[in-house]
Amino acid sequence: MGLVGILLLTKPALAFLPGDNPGPYIGLEYGQATGLGAYDVRFTTARIISAALGLLGMIAVVIVLYAGFKWMTAGGNEENIKSAQKILLAAVIGLVIIFSAYAITRFVMTNIYKATTGMEYYEGFY
Repeated sequence: MGLVGILLLTKPALAFLPGDNPGPYIGLEYGQATGLGAYDVRFTTARIISAALGLLGMIAVVIVLYAGFKWMTAGGNEENIKSAQKILLAAVIGLVIIFSAYAITRFVMTNIYKATTGMEYYEGFY
């Protein structure tokens, strides 16, 4: 009973009173005020994720090339061919996972932008 009374009788502490002007550096502009960067955190996060997935994609392509080279230089040796096929299958599965991760990340980041700003997302931001 006492807890309910405390919750009902307390007054919320507001950082800004209704009608106050919070100033130019509230919300998304904090990066410019601190000198850390002029981009929104959402865009910075999306760019970091895209760079990481791009790097992983390049590594997977190099592994596919290695598997193809190993297969071509196997010289009819069945053991080397089987090994190259396993490497190639693993690399292709990795590429599928990387592409799907990119698609999911792109979808989520686009919808987060739309939901938080109310504006339409276009390619120039990312």
